[in-house]
Amino acid sequence: QLQLVQSGGGSVRPGGSLTLTCAAAGFTFPDYNAVAWFRQAPGKEREGISCFRLDDGRIHYKDSMKGRFTMSRDAAKNSFYLQMNNMRLEDTGVYYCAAVDGPYSFQDIDPDAYDTWGRGTQVTVSP
Repeated sequence: QLQLVQSGGGSVRPGGSLTLTCAAAGFTFPDYNAVAWFRQAPGKEREGISCFRLDDGRIHYKDSMKGRFTMSRDAAKNSFYLQMNNMRLEDTGVYYCAAVDGPYSFQDIDPDAYDTWGRGTQVTVSP
């Protein structure tokens, strides 16, 4: 069974850091075209954070996420990571990783294009 297993969420104070992990189970990421991170804040739509294009290793970040969020990959561990620094109250939400093996937009990071999803992990930023 193809799964994305997420870990690393939790609570952090403003200004703190967290790293999220997304590991593939039952498949390898090169079977897909791209992997992305998303988040969904309470009462809001799911939004894209970053997209990793597997054929060339390029990463695209949504403008609002640049500078504080860093996506990376460990191919040996078949895993992706999202490092979040200088966190803000508005970063609170459920964070998801997802993979796509069909058409997608590298820059739009549209959740509707992605077909394999992790279960999500809660991130809470509070004083």
